[in-house]
Amino acid sequence: MVITALLRLVAWLLAAAVTFVTLGPGYVRPHPVLGQQGDHALAFLLVGLFFGLAYPQRRWIVSAVAVALIGLLEISQLWVPGRHARLEDFVVDALSACVGFALSAAVNWIQLDDGAI
Repeated sequence: MVITALLRLVAWLLAAAVTFVTLGPGYVRPHPVLGQQGDHALAFLLVGLFFGLAYPQRRWIVSAVAVALIGLLEISQLWVPGRHARLEDFVVDALSACVGFALSAAVNWIQLDDGAI
């Protein structure tokens, strides 16, 4: 129970951080470490992984909602000065989140196979 609560806290903090960095002022945006697409991929992979681990019984619905919200986040950038909405960014972000969800399913599957859960 404590682990689930911690996973949910981390998942929502990651989602809040990604939202703030995406829609916040320019000075809060980090400089790319892995390149723009690499940083996007890592951030959304972690979001998908933690949400998938935090909500394993609802993984399919949470992943669908995540992809929709990633699209909304990308479109929201149209109203932020100095930002732009790009289909390429949406595709990278959504696919990365889906990979994170798939990794969370693999982790759960391995745990079940080992009898850990």
